[in-house]
Amino acid sequence: MKELALLFASIFVSGQLHAETTLIYNVNGYTINQGKLTQFSAIQFTDDTVDNIFSAKPSSIAANVKVIDGKGQNMLPGLIDAHGHILGYGESLMTVDLVNSESEEKAVSRVIKYKKANPEQSWIQGRGWNQVQWPSKSFPTAKSLDKHFPDTPIFLVRVDGHAGWANSKAMELAGITKASKAPVGGEIIKDADGNPTGIFIDFAMDLITAKIAPLTPKEQTAISIKAMNELAAVGLTSVHDAGVTAENIEVYKAMTAAGDMPIRVNAMLYLPSPNWEQGLAKGSFYSDDGMFQFNSVKIQADGALGSRGAALHHDYSDDPGNKGLLLHTNEKLTHYIETAMKKGFQVNTHAIGDHANTLTFDNYAKLIKDTDTKSRRHRIEHAQVLTLEDIPKFAEYGVIASIQATHATSDKNMAEDRIGKDRLKGAYAWRSLLNAGAKIANGSDFPVEPTNPFFGLHASITRQDRKNQPIGGWIESEKLSREETLASFTIDAAYSGHQEHILGSLEAGKKADFILLNEDLFKQDETSIWQNKVNQTWVAGKKVYQRAK
Repeated sequence: MKELALLFASIFVSGQLHAETTLIYNVNGYTINQGKLTQFSAIQFTDDTVDNIFSAKPSSIAANVKVIDGKGQNMLPGLIDAHGHILGYGESLMTVDLVNSESEEKAVSRVIKYKKANPEQSWIQGRGWNQVQWPSKSFPTAKSLDKHFPDTPIFLVRVDGHAGWANSKAMELAGITKASKAPVGGEIIKDADGNPTGIFIDFAMDLITAKIAPLTPKEQTAISIKAMNELAAVGLTSVHDAGVTAENIEVYKAMTAAGDMPIRVNAMLYLPSPNWEQGLAKGSFYSDDGMFQFNSVKIQADGALGSRGAALHHDYSDDPGNKGLLLHTNEKLTHYIETAMKKGFQVNTHAIGDHANTLTFDNYAKLIKDTDTKSRRHRIEHAQVLTLEDIPKFAEYGVIASIQATHATSDKNMAEDRIGKDRLKGAYAWRSLLNAGAKIANGSDFPVEPTNPFFGLHASITRQDRKNQPIGGWIESEKLSREETLASFTIDAAYSGHQEHILGSLEAGKKADFILLNEDLFKQDETSIWQNKVNQTWVAGKKVYQRAK
């Protein structure tokens, strides 16, 4: 027994000897600790865990501590995107980028250029078009693609992911004809003669995508790693992956076991998706190193505002007779929410229109009580157009408002057309939510919006786009302060993922996730916040990104 005790003691001491302690001093650091903005000038961490932060460089430093001069750079906790799509973003890096295309013709020209550079691809896919930004303001059609691609199937997803644009070859392969009917929760746009125009809304997109070969686990891994490295470069150390399959979760587990995760991921299982019930049956998952967790689900109640798929109580102001789309019957929506809650999962429901938000709260009000799961911190993803009566319900039911600030600055030229001035009173209402006691988690919804979290920080604080328009901010009464905004991308985002005990702030015992920046977020002119550059990104005490000089 004595020899065994000595062996354990030897192993313990050996482990301690291999621990690496690092001190970074001469930084201008900010973190929100115990609800207060805290400044510091040095941080010490051992392996992946923070030992302490200091107001000045410690006068006594152990000989075995690695010391790094921060050279006056600005430090923040690693930023958390509470709603993004990693695989979707990775795929966007390998498809036609249609973001900010100026017209239908310009979008087609990008597809032509992409095909010339990638002649081996049998299907051409892309994402990012937005007809609202085009002079015509109208949905594109298959005809403009058919002129150049009579034999190559094309499918191009709208910027919000809720509409797709197909050419005739793609529709032919999918068996789409004049007689085709859309599934529940979807729409096939047809012309005056009843012929499909090439536009598929929400679940109708599945008619086309079902003919595109799915990615293999090996392809998913390669694409996800590429995406995560790009995310680290903009200062993101953690992402809540909003809607993955059971297969995706297994891929993440394998990546974690292999040590291939450059940033942390909190995955939401999409309901319904292939084998989702088996995915829930396996239960929650938490990797030992905290790099990956799965304890939540994502359910979509409606579509998006830009494609008029968001479900509204009353008609669209610019489309009488259209109230948008509910993607499930209320019976099915209730079934998905109840099933996940009973299994102990956090439920995160996509709801953009005021009808979808009210319907979600109707379900939450009953089911949270029935399942006694208020402590699971259920969420509403987007919470974009709310009735004034629904705003206090977030605090009442302990529901988190998962917002994406850049949606407001992207939608500002369209939103009033869609819903009118009166309904804007409860739209993109961040200040109203905070004042009503809600907790806000911020994100981007990439690749719908750019991945850069400083775009979201800027939009939250100024309510302006990156041209700093409109002057004074759009619906400026809903602005957030710099401190509130930082909280929404750090400690409150961590809270929304049940990770505030390890992430979201820089203090003893938490993970050493932080970024070093050019500019001081709390002193720079607010109009330039979106231009802040990340010099370094550290995750779990390791540098995962260094900006080229």
